[in-house]
Amino acid sequence: MNVPTASRLALREDMTIYQAQAQKEQLLAALAATEDLELDLSGVGEMDTAGLQLLLLLKREVLQQGKQLKIISHSPNVQRLFDFCNLVGVFGDPMLISAKP
Repeated sequence: MNVPTASRLALREDMTIYQAQAQKEQLLAALAATEDLELDLSGVGEMDTAGLQLLLLLKREVLQQGKQLKIISHSPNVQRLFDFCNLVGVFGDPMLISAKP
């Protein structure tokens, strides 16, 4: 099978319990289609723990499959949640944290 080496997926909706099942399928399908997935979260307005669990699932799958995951943009709400949960370093992506509270 010819798997593209890089692909970009932009999520433009909330990552909450209400979208979790559809987004899980979308994220895993995107990962299956590439070796290097770039995930753009700049359009994510709201994220709850279900959305966070999806990202952690995706990270686990990436590690198990020997692939790469890069989160290339973080919306302010995603930044706040990553910071609050002390998960900024888990994904290993550069993220600018605002100095404002």
